[in-house]
Amino acid sequence: MTPHPATCTAFEGHRRIASGTLPEVALAVSEVLARGEQAPVLVFDDITSRPVEFDLRGTPDEIVARLASADSTQATAPNAGASEDDAPRGRGRPKLGVVAREVTLLPRHWDWLNGQSGGASVALRKLVDAARAASENKDRQRAAQEAVYRFMTALAGNLPLYEEATRALYAGDRARLGEIVAAWPEDVREHVSRLAERAFAMPV
Repeated sequence: MTPHPATCTAFEGHRRIASGTLPEVALAVSEVLARGEQAPVLVFDDITSRPVEFDLRGTPDEIVARLASADSTQATAPNAGASEDDAPRGRGRPKLGVVAREVTLLPRHWDWLNGQSGGASVALRKLVDAARAASENKDRQRAAQEAVYRFMTALAGNLPLYEEATRALYAGDRARLGEIVAAWPEDVREHVSRLAERAFAMPV
């Protein structure tokens, strides 16, 4: 089950309806839909820009109660991905979270690993930790870029120079992206700029 975002933002066409917690945005969207507005209404997770959907049936109190109930269910749901290694352990030496799995390497790889201090397992764990640390900034930047791209694709796909804006985003060209979105509708421009801050906060 995908957890609800902490905050989200709703748009009616290119106009921002509301930004805030799920109940706040859900009630604002409900009011807009009740007026029979013609422009499409889309809601985005403020971090990932993934679409957020609401069940807007019933009264405002019922809408809020349903959201609270869903959040409570997610908070208490068991971990569906838990394995036998997560189960309570009996007596004996604890495994300290170590998971044994098969790794296939060439003989020269095993020779090198076995010659390292602590043996193959320790060396492999160190290599994995070093790789994770080295790619952490890149992974965060990629996620931030994807958030900007999702939002622009959903709301700015028909706006001037959209494709060039995506190229500027992935090239890390903040100045060019700013020039392009300056001509876009105000609410779209501001949201793109806010999302892009995270994408440009880390080195490309």
